[in-house]
Amino acid sequence: MRVAVYYNNRDVRLEELAKPEINAGEVLVKVYASGICGTDVMEWYRIKKAPRILGHEITGEIVESKTKRFKLGQRVFVSHHVPCNACKYCLAGNHTACEVLHTGNYYPGGYSEFIRVPAINVDRGIYILPDAVSYEEGTMIEPLACAVRGQRVAGLKKGQTVLVMGSGVSGLLNIQVAKLAGCRVIATDVSAYKMNKAKEFGADEVIDAAGRIHVKADRVIICTGAFAAVEQAFRCVDRKGIIIFFAIPDRDISVPIVDFWRNELTLLSSYGAASVDLEEALELIKDKKIDVKKMITHVLPLEKIQEGFNIVSEARESLKVVLKPHIS
Repeated sequence: MRVAVYYNNRDVRLEELAKPEINAGEVLVKVYASGICGTDVMEWYRIKKAPRILGHEITGEIVESKTKRFKLGQRVFVSHHVPCNACKYCLAGNHTACEVLHTGNYYPGGYSEFIRVPAINVDRGIYILPDAVSYEEGTMIEPLACAVRGQRVAGLKKGQTVLVMGSGVSGLLNIQVAKLAGCRVIATDVSAYKMNKAKEFGADEVIDAAGRIHVKADRVIICTGAFAAVEQAFRCVDRKGIIIFFAIPDRDISVPIVDFWRNELTLLSSYGAASVDLEEALELIKDKKIDVKKMITHVLPLEKIQEGFNIVSEARESLKVVLKPHIS
């Protein structure tokens, strides 16, 4: 089968690999759609484990099954990370801190024609796609679930002012989720294209991040790796407010400790999503409460993955890029 192997952002090669064989309790999924995540092009983060086959936002069809739970022909979304549900983190409801979640995955990665889904992922990481959700839309379940989780742990409430810094894919998802919660949402970006998209997807106010931002927000969600956004976040968070690091810069940050102390600020990070978040994300997409279809701006065959990486890396007039391994 064909796979796309990541060496660096400018070198993603189409190679051949044997189609996986499955064991008891496992399934083989034919990948019909695979999204390129913004974290996949965070070269400083990804290159440490290169070469490797990336891709963790996949949908497809079960073509082999050695479990009674799933049958051939079912359309599915498959979660790449699943928790053990037994460690102290899971038992406390902190599933995304679970070591099993951090180390597990399907094989060989979503940028391939087929994936082998391990038994633990089969047990708690496969979701049937409703007829109303296309393969392409299904690739947005995981990124939307991450936004759902981030806002859940940050305790967003109706009537709060939320500042979303960065209006790429994650920013637009956070805008929509916050609006569903009844929040007033202010969005920022330096791109005119993305500022227009922020308005289109529901932001009440949009501000050019190239200038100084004069707002006070109850919650600030950082959805960009730009270091300047961190400094702006500290200026814009209100007293008793929360800054959520949905995205992170490529170096350590400094905390204005006096403001942090006197204003009783909270800094939170949000990594990944738990099963409850994935289930909620799927429902939001199925019920058309979150518009993910309009966020998919490019659909490419697997052999054009380098073009896809270039589009995501350059982050110009594009949002979600989805790969289709079985079209040419």
